[in-house]
Amino acid sequence: MTTGSRGLHRLEAALSGWDSPWSLCMVGEDQSQKFSQMSSALREPYSETGDGKYIASGFSYWGVASTMAWVHACSDLFYPVMRESIESFAQRWRQIAGDLDGAPRHYVSLGTGTGQKDQTILERLRRGREPGSLTYVPVDVSPEMLRLGQREALRHLDLPMGGVVPVQLDFANVRSVRELRRLVERLVGDEPVLYSLLGNTLANFTDDTGLLTMLTGSLLRPQDRFLLEVARSAALDEDAAHEAAREYRSSPRFAEFVTSAVMEYTDLHIDMASVEYEPSVEDDRALKVKVVYRNRTGEQVLLTLPDRSGVEFPDGDTIRLLTTRKYSAAGLDKLLADAGAAEVTRTSSGLHSGFGETGFGMDLVLLRPAAEAADEAPAEVPAPNPFG
Repeated sequence: MTTGSRGLHRLEAALSGWDSPWSLCMVGEDQSQKFSQMSSALREPYSETGDGKYIASGFSYWGVASTMAWVHACSDLFYPVMRESIESFAQRWRQIAGDLDGAPRHYVSLGTGTGQKDQTILERLRRGREPGSLTYVPVDVSPEMLRLGQREALRHLDLPMGGVVPVQLDFANVRSVRELRRLVERLVGDEPVLYSLLGNTLANFTDDTGLLTMLTGSLLRPQDRFLLEVARSAALDEDAAHEAAREYRSSPRFAEFVTSAVMEYTDLHIDMASVEYEPSVEDDRALKVKVVYRNRTGEQVLLTLPDRSGVEFPDGDTIRLLTTRKYSAAGLDKLLADAGAAEVTRTSSGLHSGFGETGFGMDLVLLRPAAEAADEAPAEVPAPNPFG
């Protein structure tokens, strides 16, 4: 055993077997660059439609305040899209798990969230396995979200600390994702891996197809699988889009969440009445809701950014806080086909009526690499621009 290995084993022993407040985390990025990226995004030009200044998806969860705001939103009874996702997940996962070929798999969670779904998946994956034979790699851009989600995922599970490798990393960055694959291969060798992107997270990115193409193309080997969860809609029209917007608009805690990053990283005084939910139908494939903050003060405001520089925020200008979607069945089929991933199986939750007559629900899809790519090396996939 090498000196480094002995050190890791000692650390594992020190953290195991008692209620420790400590948790380990591998930092895969320079955090100072994140501040630069956020400042640049908030310097974008004037736009009345939310197509200028913006908060990138990962930054919505970045920081203690944003993490806690997200946890509170997930428990809000007036936020049915998330409640439905959490409450129906265990049943949908049970239906999917039978199609994993019975092979013992390691688990890499892209965006741990509150950790409840990861716990459900880990409970199934560890059945009948020797202690220490399952590796769990939670990944998130937010160190605070990573710590919270990891602790919840491991609650009541007897997983050795040596098999848990939290990674702080932006999985929308193609270079970081390639490094993640190399790390996973060093951890598990040729043993199969289950990756996941849950909670309709994919729908928050501007280039959702590009992101899924990059993730599946860069991460998946022939033996690996990818678990994707997205929101769906039975209808695809303007009335349904307005109903989708009402789901988000009716949750006070969701509004607190989407404004939390602006509050934490600028000196803007937040007026909740200035948060707008703009619905549309996107390319005959999804209902789209763009959440923006509009300057309604009647005058220009000077924003102080994380780097202490100032930027003008004119009257009528907007900051895009979040983009989300609900896909039609045909739209999801097109998304998967365009991303080049082959569907193994799909399960759906029951449709709820939201705030109108349209049925909304959640789909859970198990994917594998496309057959033509199964024997190829990791593709040099061009980095998408999921935020722009």
